[in-house]
Amino acid sequence: MKTLNRQLGFLILIIGLVACSAKSGKSSETNDAGRDSVEVPVFDADSAYAYVERQVAFGYRVPNTPAHRATADYLAAELARHGAAVEVQEGTVTAYDGSELAIRNIIGSFSPEKKNRILLFAHWDTRPYADNDADKSKHRQPIDGADDGASGVGVLLEIARQLGQKLPDAGVDIAFFDAEDYGTPYWSDSNDEDSWALGTQYWTRRPHKPGYRARFGILLDMVGGSGARFCREMFSEYYASGIVKQVWETARRLGYGSYFVDEKGGYVTDDHVYVNRYGIPSIDIIACSRETVTGFPPYWHTVDDTMKNIDRATLKAVGQTVLTVIYEE
Repeated sequence: MKTLNRQLGFLILIIGLVACSAKSGKSSETNDAGRDSVEVPVFDADSAYAYVERQVAFGYRVPNTPAHRATADYLAAELARHGAAVEVQEGTVTAYDGSELAIRNIIGSFSPEKKNRILLFAHWDTRPYADNDADKSKHRQPIDGADDGASGVGVLLEIARQLGQKLPDAGVDIAFFDAEDYGTPYWSDSNDEDSWALGTQYWTRRPHKPGYRARFGILLDMVGGSGARFCREMFSEYYASGIVKQVWETARRLGYGSYFVDEKGGYVTDDHVYVNRYGIPSIDIIACSRETVTGFPPYWHTVDDTMKNIDRATLKAVGQTVLTVIYEE
């Protein structure tokens, strides 16, 4: 994924993305009634950490590789083990360079019969290029994607484990989208924003259930870094400001305000942009940084995106916040 400057992001919103704005008001309503009486499971940060570590152990999860296929099998089996009705959506997408990528979107549904649904999602692939690395000789090397890829999936697998033990009132769909990070590298002459989030774009054209709808969606991307700060991403604010407010207020109430900071971030081209265009108001919980040119942590799209950056405390802050939002619905 990449950041957009505020002016460009605003222009894109005005020209092409106006249709969904009216939906965010209704979808962002919170239900305060009975909140204190809801028993929310305790998120296990050790379990989430182990899930992150397990993914990294497979190797680079780059489409068209054995490690990618093995990881997909593992993710589908793990969702099923926790009681989800699992659908694996297989397809082929075209990358920025014209190459064809065999992808798998993996969706696990809890209480599939319920109409009131929440969509939780993350990308599970890893970037084939470390094109933000300070060492240019490493730009064509793939990355581990411990934070950018595995952390969001790890949190969602632990949430799936909790859902398998105690179901919330709402139905929950957990989607692991593929080929998010195969976008145009910096050395390419083109700069196509739609070269990112290819698996999610595929899903929006062919949802796993015809006419699929959810009340709202939450994307987790780079949610495991030590000392992470999550700014209010601006596409999220535009489409689903009420959901942003609900999540950030929940985090603050739980004591995680130092992670979910009251600051505006940039416009980030990520999976949630396409889910919003599809018609589901969605937000992006993604690490931000004021200390880097990219606006992301310094290891973003470098060979340093490894397990050494993953912090159980950050996984806990994000996982417990999202669990609480789910069970208080």
